This record gives sequence, structure tokens and C-alpha cells, in this order.
Amino acid sequence: MNKFSRISKSRLNECHPDLQHLMEHVLVRRDISIACGHRTEAEQNAAYDGGYSKLKYPRSKHNSFPSRAVDIIPYPEGYKATKEQWAELGRIVKEEAELLGISIVWGGDWQRFKDRPHWELP
Repeated sequence: MNKFSRISKSRLNECHPDLQHLMEHVLVRRDISIACGHRTEAEQNAAYDGGYSKLKYPRSKHNSFPSRAVDIIPYPEGYKATKEQWAELGRIVKEEAELLGISIVWGGDWQRFKDRPHWELP
């Protein structure tokens, strides 16, 4: 049975209840880690400066509290996951969101900037 680490659980607790509920259901089907929930101004601007985000603070959905965005990675592959592993994870999250009636947007579906770990509430 998959289980969130203490760090992943702490990051997930910073997120909107719908994201928490969804990721708990995803975890039953696929082991994942929570890479990021809420981002402070410094964290968001560092993500922007590093090329990991296209938005400066406070424009990201990671910047609200609770966060309306979450970054997840497949475990144990992490950021080194193949395109196929990201696609599988994307399919699972979308299926679970539909079952739960939660509207969700995946950064992996974006055309200009593929952000496969990123999920947000519209």
C-alpha cells in the first residue's frame, strides 16, 4: 500500500482540500511524491528565475493559500520519469478527478511549456 512521506504530506496539507482529496485517491493507484504545494514569494520567483515556472509571484496558483496548484512526481522515478510514465500518471490523475467530480488542469497538456508535474484547479 502506497503512503505519503512526512514531507509529501506536509506539502499536500498546504493545498486546497480538493487537491488533497484527489492526490490521496491517486496514491492508491500510483505511488507519487508531492514536490510542491504552496510557494512563497521567494520560492516562486526562484522557480521563475530557474526556468521552472513562467509566472512571477503572485501570479501562480501555487501562491494562494491554500495552494490551488500542486506538483507531483512519480515515485521512485521522480523527475527522471519517461514520457510514458508521465502519460500514465496523467491518465490516472484525470480518471480519478473525473470519478470525484473535480475539475483539474494538467501542465503536461500545455502547448508552449510542458510542466508535467503541475496540476491546478481552474
